Amino acid sequence: MCSLASGARGGRGAEEEDEDLPALSDSGDEAAWEDEDGDEAGLPHDKQQTPCLFCDRLFTSAEETFSHCKSEHQFNIDNMVHKHGLEFYGYIKLINFIRLKNPTVEYMNSIYNPVPWEKEEYLKPVLEDDLLLQFDVEDLYEAVSVPLSYPNGLSENTSVVERLKHMEARALSAEAALARAHEDLQKMKQFAQDFVMNADVRTCSSSTTAIADLQEDEDGVYFSSYGHYGIHEEMLKIVPELTSVPVFLYFVYGMPPKRSLDKVRTESYRDFIYQNPHIFKDKVVLDVGCGTGILSMFAAKAGAKKVLGVDQSEILYQAMDIIRLNKLEDTVILIKGKIEEVRLPVEKVDVIISEWMGYFLLFESMLDSVLYAKNKYLAKGGSVYPDICTISLVAVSDVGKHADRIAFWDDVYGFNMSCMKKAVIPEAVVEVLDPKTLISDPCSIKHIDCHTTTVSDLEFSSDFSLKITKTSLCTAIAGYFDIYFEKNCHNRVVFSTGPQSTKTHWKQTIFLLEKPFPAKAGEALKGKITVHKNKKDPRSLIVTLTLNDSTQTYSLQ
Repeated sequence: MCSLASGARGGRGAEEEDEDLPALSDSGDEAAWEDEDGDEAGLPHDKQQTPCLFCDRLFTSAEETFSHCKSEHQFNIDNMVHKHGLEFYGYIKLINFIRLKNPTVEYMNSIYNPVPWEKEEYLKPVLEDDLLLQFDVEDLYEAVSVPLSYPNGLSENTSVVERLKHMEARALSAEAALARAHEDLQKMKQFAQDFVMNADVRTCSSSTTAIADLQEDEDGVYFSSYGHYGIHEEMLKIVPELTSVPVFLYFVYGMPPKRSLDKVRTESYRDFIYQNPHIFKDKVVLDVGCGTGILSMFAAKAGAKKVLGVDQSEILYQAMDIIRLNKLEDTVILIKGKIEEVRLPVEKVDVIISEWMGYFLLFESMLDSVLYAKNKYLAKGGSVYPDICTISLVAVSDVGKHADRIAFWDDVYGFNMSCMKKAVIPEAVVEVLDPKTLISDPCSIKHIDCHTTTVSDLEFSSDFSLKITKTSLCTAIAGYFDIYFEKNCHNRVVFSTGPQSTKTHWKQTIFLLEKPFPAKAGEALKGKITVHKNKKDPRSLIVTLTLNDSTQTYSLQ
C-alpha cells in the first residue's frame, strides 16, 4: 500500500544561467515555499493544490489558476497557446519552463520566435503532482480567434522572414539529429549481424517484407536462429546489451527475436537444480530445447540417472562436443529434431525442464512444445519446471519517451506526419523501464501452472484493476512475468522480469497509449486485456488493450 505524496512541493526550480533569457523576476521566497510545503502535507486528494505561475497563491484546479493569472498578472494562457501553436508537449514544456525559470509576465508576453522552452529538459515536471500538467490543452482550441501582434514594430513581412529563418534553423538541427540517429542505427545493425556470426540473413526492402518472409517458414527460421553460436554465448554470460527497439526490428537486422543477454535466467535454473538434488537423484530427465546442453549438464551433476536433451537447431552438434568434453556422455543423450516429431528412447520421464519463456512470457515461447512433451512423456506423479508463471501489468508515466516515439511524428522537417502514429503505436516495445516511471501497483492478469494448463489456456482475456500510487499522466501500460520453481522443492527459487528487479534480457514489454490521460493517486484504473496468437504466425502474439474507454490492438512479431 503506497501513501499519497504531498500535493504541492516547495520551490519553483532553481534558476539556471541562460544567456538567451532576459532578466528574470526574483520574486519567490524559498522559506515561504517551505512553509507552504508543511501546510500542504497530508492534504486529501480532493484538496490537492498547485501554486500560481507568478506568485505564491495556491489553487485547487488549473482553471482557477489560469483565471487568477489572467486577472492578476495579465497572463492569458489561451493567447499564449494559440499564439505559439502549442499542442500537448509544447504546453507541458511551457508550464515547466515558467516553473523552472521564474520569468516576468512582461517577458513571457514579449516572446515571439524562437520560443525558449523547446529543449527536451522542460518535459520533466518541476513540481510533483502539478495540476497544470494534468490540464487538457485541447480544451483551449475551441474556435478562439487570437489577434496576431508583431513585436518591436515588426511588419507582417518582416515577421514572416523571421519565422522562416527560425524554421530553417530547426530543419538543420533536425537533419543533424536524424544523421546521428541513422549512424546509431547502423552501428546497432552491424553489432547484431556480427553477434550472430555468419548468419544467412535475408536482405529485405522493408520490415514488412522481412516479416512476410519469416512467416513462409517460421519454424525453419526460428530454429535456424538458434544454430548460431553467438546467441548461445549471450545466453550464458553478461555482455553489453542492445538499445531497446520494437520487437520486429530484431528480425530485420538479423537478431534472433527471443533471447538476449542474461545471467539471472541461467543462475536461477542452476540454483533450483543444485539446491534441490532430491528432485533429480536417479531420475530420467527431459530437457526440451536444450541448446548448448547447460541445463542437461546441471541435471546430470545433480544426480540424474539419464538426461535426454532435444533441440531442432544446428547447435546440437556443438552440444554433443560439450557433453563429451565434460565426460557426461554416459548420462546425457542428445537428440536432434522437434519434440513433436522425434522418438525418445524411453516411454516416460520423471522430470521435464525447459527454458521456454519469451518476451511477455508467451511471445516466441516454446510452451506449446513443453505441454506436448508433458502430455506424451511425463510419468504419473512427474514434474515440469518451472512449474508456475504469472504475467502482470503496471501503469507507466514517461512523458519524455512517449514524446520521442509518438509526438515526434507531429513535426518532421516541418511536415505533419501524425498519420504515422497509427502504424507506430501498435508495435509493442521491449525495453528496460525506469522504476521511477511506475505510477501504480502491479496487477496479475495470468497464472499458469505448467502441470495443469493446456495449449488453449494460452489465449485468454482478463479484466484488471491498477491502483494508482502517484498522480500523473498515464502514457503506457507495461507487462512482465515472474517464474517460480516450487513443486516438491526444499529450496524454492523465484525470479522476476519486473522493472523493480534485476534486469534480464526479457526486459519489459511496453504498450504505448495513443492519448495519455491523467491518473489520480488512490483511484483504480480498470481495463481489459486479450492475448491471442497470430493466425499467420502462431509464435507471435496479438494483444488488445481496453483502457479509459479506448481500445488499442498491439502486435508482438
